Amino acid sequence: MARQFEGTCPRSWFGLGGAVVSTNAVFDSAPAGSCPAHTISEGVSIRHLAPPPGAERVDLAEAEEFVRLYHAENPQAGPPEARLRQVRAHVERFGTYWHTADELVHGARVAWRNSSRCIGRLYWRSLRVRDRRAVAGADEIATECVAHLREAITEGRIRPTVTVFHPSAPDRPGPRIWNEQLTRYAGYRVGSTVIGDPRNLGFTDLVRRLGWAGGGGRFDLLPLVVEAPGQAPRLYDLPAEVVHEVPLTHPRFDWLAELGLRWFAVPAISNMCLEIGGICYQAAPFNGWYMGTEIGARNLGDTGRYDQLPVIAERMGLDTGSERTLWRDLALVELNVAVLHSFELAGVTITDHHTESRRFIDHLDREQRKGRRVGADWSWIVPPISGSTTPVFHRADDAAWAGTELPGSGRRRVDPERSQPQRARALHEAGLRQQRHTAARG
Repeated sequence: MARQFEGTCPRSWFGLGGAVVSTNAVFDSAPAGSCPAHTISEGVSIRHLAPPPGAERVDLAEAEEFVRLYHAENPQAGPPEARLRQVRAHVERFGTYWHTADELVHGARVAWRNSSRCIGRLYWRSLRVRDRRAVAGADEIATECVAHLREAITEGRIRPTVTVFHPSAPDRPGPRIWNEQLTRYAGYRVGSTVIGDPRNLGFTDLVRRLGWAGGGGRFDLLPLVVEAPGQAPRLYDLPAEVVHEVPLTHPRFDWLAELGLRWFAVPAISNMCLEIGGICYQAAPFNGWYMGTEIGARNLGDTGRYDQLPVIAERMGLDTGSERTLWRDLALVELNVAVLHSFELAGVTITDHHTESRRFIDHLDREQRKGRRVGADWSWIVPPISGSTTPVFHRADDAAWAGTELPGSGRRRVDPERSQPQRARALHEAGLRQQRHTAARG
């Protein structure tokens, strides 16, 4: 069901020169709005951008850098000279160029490989790329977003997937998806309390003003908001059958089921700009699978989210009168046990932070053998619980880690005061007031 309205998208943007990637790719749960502006090399960068009215001319140096990378890593494509001449000619004439299907796939995978705040990059070669650049209208884009959610999970098995829509060009913007993720829970302010996810208070208020009724519950699915070029943005309700939700239970505490907690299975980031060789794909939803701490330690545990630790501690009979009893830590561990147990019981892909930390070290070693440096933001790679018990905690000074930025990469911030009309700024203030850090994973 679609509803149409007038407006301009009030969200933050992230470009990843190579592809859309989650902040943490086993994803979700960064502090509200914590997706960073950071960069990586090889013609691929992450930028914090306000939505542009149209793209600038492609930076030819970035385009050439990516073409050389593609041919170097795909010898079967032959030498790059002929393709370089073609790209130069197109950029000179049109201000942009068109990626081949193979370039698009490789660029998306390289972006995930280089995402400095993602711990799950070992699987970058398995990324499935759905090329939907020919899709134009909002209805068709929404249909493809639903198809993305449907195809990303099969009998509980989640496959990393990105759906790429038409890019921005100098003469026209690309389509945009306003939602932070394809699947998100609403948040409602009721007096001095919040029902649902406080992270999404602003966005919930925005879509309600635009005609969405909402159910007033703790886990109401927000509608998709899609804006196609030349069309007013439209609202779309997600079909229930494509949103796989996992109710939480505990292997020892039967009472945990009584709390009515649940979370969706597929974290599909939808507010990142996929940038490959200087071309920005403004709409390119991307999913991996969850690491348990992203749900248990962050989405359900954070005081600015569902804040369930006091509830769980009380049901466990813990002494919450003193911090020295470590009641938060004890409750946090059991909440994370519940998440892993419940996903496993439901047969849905999930990983734990110890396993994923070891796999990241495998990725680091593998990239070193290939002669590639690994961009890694230590503060994001280290899990939010039991950090010092994981191998990544002890690699902060590893010479193989390039830090947040790799040499030769760039960063720039577009001033929203200049790039958006006043109406968009008002929506930005109303819709993102609850998100003080840039939107990221979950």
